[in-house]
Amino acid sequence: MSRHHFTDEVIEIIREIPRGRVSTYGKIADAAGSPRGARQVVRVLHTCSEAEKLPWWRVVNREGRIALKPGYGFEEQAALLAAEGVSLSAAGRIDLARHLWIP
Repeated sequence: MSRHHFTDEVIEIIREIPRGRVSTYGKIADAAGSPRGARQVVRVLHTCSEAEKLPWWRVVNREGRIALKPGYGFEEQAALLAAEGVSLSAAGRIDLARHLWIP
């Protein structure tokens, strides 16, 4: 059985996010053809990141925040972003004006 076209598009878009940049669930969904599909992007990340070796840490919410909670991946995502030169402010936000990549 083949995957849904949207899923394939999301995977390809996430692969294209450059090192040191981030994109949002909504921007990825829009570029994949489903402007209201941000939650589906979350599903793709959850089910395909490991198998597809996706740079999942480069995807954040529309506010520039890491959606994962402390103790459940937040620290790992923050560290992976920091290793690429993307840091969080004291308020826990990424400067989207500086780091946002729009597919």
